[in-house]
Amino acid sequence: MKTAVVILNWNTEDFLRKFLPGLVRSCAKVEGAEVVVADNASTDGSLKLMAEEFPQVRTLKFEKNLGFTGGYNRAFAELHYGPDAPEYFLLINSDIEVPEDWLGPLVEWMDAHPQCGACAPKLHGWQHKDMFEYAGAAGGYIDRFGYPFCRGRIMGRVEKDKGQYDSPTDVFWATGACLMVRSSVYRRLGGLDERFFAHMEEIDLCWRMQLEGWKVTVVPSSTVYHVGGGTLPPTSPFKLFLNYRNNLLMLDNNLAKTYALGLFHGGMDAYKAARKGMRKATRRIRMRMVLDGLSAAVYLVTFRFSCFKAVFKAHKEYRRMVTYSSLEQISEHISSHGVNAEVRGIYRKWIVLRSMILGQKVHDSIRAEDFYKF
Repeated sequence: MKTAVVILNWNTEDFLRKFLPGLVRSCAKVEGAEVVVADNASTDGSLKLMAEEFPQVRTLKFEKNLGFTGGYNRAFAELHYGPDAPEYFLLINSDIEVPEDWLGPLVEWMDAHPQCGACAPKLHGWQHKDMFEYAGAAGGYIDRFGYPFCRGRIMGRVEKDKGQYDSPTDVFWATGACLMVRSSVYRRLGGLDERFFAHMEEIDLCWRMQLEGWKVTVVPSSTVYHVGGGTLPPTSPFKLFLNYRNNLLMLDNNLAKTYALGLFHGGMDAYKAARKGMRKATRRIRMRMVLDGLSAAVYLVTFRFSCFKAVFKAHKEYRRMVTYSSLEQISEHISSHGVNAEVRGIYRKWIVLRSMILGQKVHDSIRAEDFYKF
């Protein structure tokens, strides 16, 4: 097996019935590709469906819900250490519809670009197939405070695909709804950070890839169609909690190393760069927490008490779970990877404010010179 196409399933029987046949057919056309369903202890009829209607599809059965992060890490471990370990590991949601020719361009891109650690197709909406979809669109960036946005989707505003993003492009992050990763890189980085459980884990993974010199690319010759909200609806307080908490964990994982990398590239020695990078990261994370507090205040005065509680709980959990990197760890990382690594795609401005001021025109306001170079 060259490419393992893995659906992590949790109680999405209807999506499997609807979209799995097309996925199996399309993957059969690509040499060395195999579809695998990893089941996160579903309590609906998913396993019965797999046994009765898709007996030819390998099914991994987990004893409990390990979340998006733990589920994919467990699936990777079972596949990678088996007799037919894949070269590429593709994470794909159960609520995605694929055309016949979606997989080949991704495999071909990875084969031709050995420095690419991960790649993804363009993500369109399933209901409106000419529109980009919220969860990843045409590849993403983050702003100076860690707020993610995408080419084709900024905050809640999505664009129609008019071919404006039809050149292969290195991005800061690509959607975890359909993400191909190089198995050797996934293993080296320890996979997804299991503290996240779900949400923003792919952004964190892509950031860690860049910090070790790997590229993340959107391959626009491949497009898939995403329903969205298949596991957690957009209004879920639990989803809000995960997003706020995980954003802070992601910043803690990567921001100090990123600042240190930029200082190292500017001529500072690794130890001094690490020390200054840590200070800058601490200030930026504190500012992000202040902005989160403002969001919580808005939820409170608009009587969205469950959302207010979600932000409060997210900060409490972040403080409990955070694991600070030491000065020595950051210095060693920069010494080891600083020459080859670069991080591009962090926007200099606050995208939330820009979106509020410019509305739909915010898409046209993004310029290459508006991004930091680390």
